Amino acid sequence: MLNSQLILNQSIIDDEWTFVALPSENEEIKKQAGKVVLFKLTGESSPSELQINETVIPQNSKIILPLSVYLKNREALKTRLKNNEIALWLATHETLHALITIEKDINIFPLIAIFVERFQDGRIFSLGNLLRTRYQFKNTLRAFGDVLQDQLFYLKRSGFDSYLIKTGKDVHEALKALQSFSDPYQGAVDIKEPVWKRRVRS
Repeated sequence: MLNSQLILNQSIIDDEWTFVALPSENEEIKKQAGKVVLFKLTGESSPSELQINETVIPQNSKIILPLSVYLKNREALKTRLKNNEIALWLATHETLHALITIEKDINIFPLIAIFVERFQDGRIFSLGNLLRTRYQFKNTLRAFGDVLQDQLFYLKRSGFDSYLIKTGKDVHEALKALQSFSDPYQGAVDIKEPVWKRRVRS
């Protein structure tokens, strides 16, 4: 049995990709209204220039890079991209505009992954739909981070075909969740026509 938390289509597989994270931002102390407030520079801001510059890019193996790091190092990564060694990840609050502007065909990437830091809204579904429909991405589309089991079926409907299940969660139960409904009523990315068009009435 595989010791893996990665699902591709309807199978549990080993992950051949190395995930590259952005370095953490330092904590800052600010004074506000006469009080010392300790907070982390998190939220939904873009990665800082320092984070991008300090990201270590492995020289070997297939790697999933932050979108911002790829954009910064695009020229240096051209050969590895041609060898199918470069994939991308972006967070749900990031936009695809910079990528689409610079890469006319995003199918040069064998994999794009969408990271959910903490599930609060449906942006991951919108990104999946955009990538599959408007931008015609045909390769592996992965969801990872705070991906909940009851979302998996709807992520599949939005165009995702790969899911990295959080450590501590049962990957076999997650696999079952992809089959929550045998015949979805609405049309979506995975099955375009609604059920009333697919079924012939006698």
